[in-house]
Amino acid sequence: MTWPGRYTDTGLFVCFEGGEGSGKSTQSRALHAHLTGLGHTVELTREPGGTAVGQEIRRIVLSPETGVLADRTEALLYAADKAEHVHQVVLPAMARGEVVITDRYVDSTLAYQGAGRALAPAEVEHVARWATGDLRPHLTVLLDLPPEAGLGRFDGRDRIEGEPLAFHERVRSSFLALAAADPEHYLVLDARDDVEVLAARIRDAVAPLLVAQAVGTPA
Repeated sequence: MTWPGRYTDTGLFVCFEGGEGSGKSTQSRALHAHLTGLGHTVELTREPGGTAVGQEIRRIVLSPETGVLADRTEALLYAADKAEHVHQVVLPAMARGEVVITDRYVDSTLAYQGAGRALAPAEVEHVARWATGDLRPHLTVLLDLPPEAGLGRFDGRDRIEGEPLAFHERVRSSFLALAAADPEHYLVLDARDDVEVLAARIRDAVAPLLVAQAVGTPA
């Protein structure tokens, strides 16, 4: 199924994607600090959990205490988080001409539930695109990392992190395939590179987009 996508004319929407331990949170915070330092108004958010409803969904889908969820149940919970997130956080900020930086978005659902789980990818995509009104990031930064390297970066694991290595390998392959299918809107980086080097490359990719989009001019 081909999805044309919808990009806003105002604001700038940047998404960070990648497997476990790839440094998404670190780089999203670094970009937030850089852009706010330039005077831009920036909304730093995440999925799941970027809204009050999302916080409850995050607790359910990530807590090991939840135990086993039906694959469809899990996919629908993530879709509900995305629908609320886009409605409450992303679109209002974009309408104000702000920069939105999100740690995970639709690609994570396509990779984790569409490729990681035993679900038809096209069906998962239909639900995820419908939930978000098919809103697309202007730029998705994919921090690529072999799963065995990322999973070794921390001790305690949540429900998703605790899945077998084969699951995470399918997730990684899906992320790379999504990026390869739309290179104009992706920046793929080796997450094993130096943190500052990665941050600089991300800043360089975002800079022209700030000019191209109707982003609020710093005071």
